[in-house]
Amino acid sequence: MKSLEEIKQNKRVIVKNAGVDGGAGWIQFTNRLVAGVVWSFGGGWDHVSVSLSNRCPTWDEMCQVKDMFFREDEVCVEYHPAKKDYVNIHPFCLHIWKPQGAEMPTPPKIFV
Repeated sequence: MKSLEEIKQNKRVIVKNAGVDGGAGWIQFTNRLVAGVVWSFGGGWDHVSVSLSNRCPTWDEMCQVKDMFFREDEVCVEYHPAKKDYVNIHPFCLHIWKPQGAEMPTPPKIFV
């Protein structure tokens, strides 16, 4: 995950609050739409959540989020947990995750 200083350098990220393990604010997508964002790097995970008021972010919007908060060479995921583990606090919020100190397994390029 990018450092707080790297995140702050992006003109499309408005940091409202920042602490030792993350922050919160707003981001602007290339289509000028504004979304709420919360990011953290505590508990062994890098994490970004993005929410809109009336719909979930699209794949292209989530790709923009990945570029804003993670480096090009980092592999991140949007998890689909077992039904019994679902948590849905906001109906239009999606998350990107990356474990710290571990390499994310990926399928062979030909499969993707």
